[in-house]
Amino acid sequence: MSGAQNRLNVTPTVTTLAVIKSRLSGAVRGHKLLKKKADALTMRYRQILREIVEAKRALKDAMRDAHFAWTRAKYAGGDAVRFSILDGVERASVRVLAHEDNVAGVKIPKFTMTNSGAESRRMELTGLGRGGARVQEAKASYTGAIKLLSELASLQTAFVTLDEAIKTTNRRVNALENYVTPRLQNTVKYILSELDELEREEFFRLKKVQAKKKKDIEEMEETEASERAAMQAVDAELEAFEDVVGGEGGRGAGGNLIEAERDEDLLF
Repeated sequence: MSGAQNRLNVTPTVTTLAVIKSRLSGAVRGHKLLKKKADALTMRYRQILREIVEAKRALKDAMRDAHFAWTRAKYAGGDAVRFSILDGVERASVRVLAHEDNVAGVKIPKFTMTNSGAESRRMELTGLGRGGARVQEAKASYTGAIKLLSELASLQTAFVTLDEAIKTTNRRVNALENYVTPRLQNTVKYILSELDELEREEFFRLKKVQAKKKKDIEEMEETEASERAAMQAVDAELEAFEDVVGGEGGRGAGGNLIEAERDEDLLF
């Protein structure tokens, strides 16, 4: 019962065997490809993990420097520098663009920071009275921090996406390795055993038919031989009877009892 459950329920024929072998070949090839894909995703996953650790360390230092730069700018320009910065900005000059990266067939979102420079000229006059240099330092520090944030966001998103892709790929690999391929292999073995059994049955049947035909031929030959012997006996009896009737042995042998006797003609 367990063997029947661990294989496909198919009719054991040559056509079915070819179809199952084709499916088995596809399953083995798919298992190899998925295994390679899982290995590639795992390598990229570990690389991204190292990059995330490095990016977080760099972001920690960048945010610390940016906060210190903003503190120095406020100390140099006073509280009024905040209003000057807000008045000099109408729209963001830093934008984050999203696009996709392909890793072994898995689409990974990636974010890149771009600087449009729309407010750069207006920001040049910010802090012109005092603290202008500190404001520009704070701006550069926060720009670098935003760039690291966008990179870290890309890495974190790729990390989560690859984690899900690796889990899905490993489930498929395990399904092919532990369920699909063994069932197909057992089905092929079952069909081959059934075809061998059918071939043995057919061979046995042909032997029986051949033996039956041989026996019938021998019986027919014996019957013909007996009939031929009987015919030869009848012919021999007929020949003997004709010899007796025809007087083949001369007058002393009995002569011809049916026809009248004739004397020989005399010539004068």
